[in-house]
Formats: sequence, C-alpha cells, structure tokens
Amino acid sequence: MPGRKVEMDLLKRVLQRNELDVRQVSQIIEDINKELEKEEEPKAPPVKKEFSIMVSDPEGKLQGIDLTGWVVQIPEGESPQLAKDKIIRAAYEFNTTPKGRRFPVETIGEACETVTARHFKEQGIWVKTKEPVLLVRTDNKIPKETSE
Repeated sequence: MPGRKVEMDLLKRVLQRNELDVRQVSQIIEDINKELEKEEEPKAPPVKKEFSIMVSDPEGKLQGIDLTGWVVQIPEGESPQLAKDKIIRAAYEFNTTPKGRRFPVETIGEACETVTARHFKEQGIWVKTKEPVLLVRTDNKIPKETSE
C-alpha cells in the first residue's frame, strides 16, 4: 500500500507494543518528523506555459508581420480550409442554445473562447487554444556549425 499516510500516534503505539526502548521509539519518531519536514519544503511554482504556432516561411514572405491565431485539430485527410466553416457552424449551433441566445458569439475569437467542446466535436473540429496564440515565423533551416 504505497503512498498511504500513517498518524504519528498510531506509529508510536505500534513501536511501543513491540517492546522497543522508549529512547529508541523517541529517536525513530524524531527521525520521521525530520524526514516529513524535508518533504514539506516548498517546491518551485510550476512554469506557466502557452501555445504558439510555428509556420515555415523559407522565402521570407511573412518577414516583419505579426500574426495570431488559434490551434485546432481536424480529421486527417480533410482540407484545413474547412476549419473556419466548421467553427462557424458550431457557433450557429451554440447560438441556438439558451446560453447562446443570452450571449451570442459573433466572431471566430468569441467562438473559440465560448462555444463548448460538444458543439465543436459535432462539427468534427477540436479547438486546442481558447485564447489566440502568436505565430512564429521560421526559415525552416538549422544553421551549420562552423569550426574555426
């Protein structure tokens, strides 16, 4: 039963029942308390992460242009051009629900943030980022090492 917690009083009673010396029991309890203190030391907070989209631009057509977008998944073999239409259809479906009638979505960004995953799944699209992410341009090459 790994990971199971044991109260210190219960541990002390078991050790005494096994007829250990009082000093030995005290030393064992003290050692356990020291180990527990080490475990409870504060850990560094987790690093916050965000998504970005990296696009290949070997001809440099996107040089100096800042773009943002959303990361989505579509079924394999489908045209990526259909993603926009699928998001729009999911938004239409969402706008017919009670919540959608109260707070209708009017843009792709609002749809990505507000529309539920169920509506997207029915249309065959999965939105991975509710917030827009930055697009990073790369020339798709790794520089060669120069030995000097």
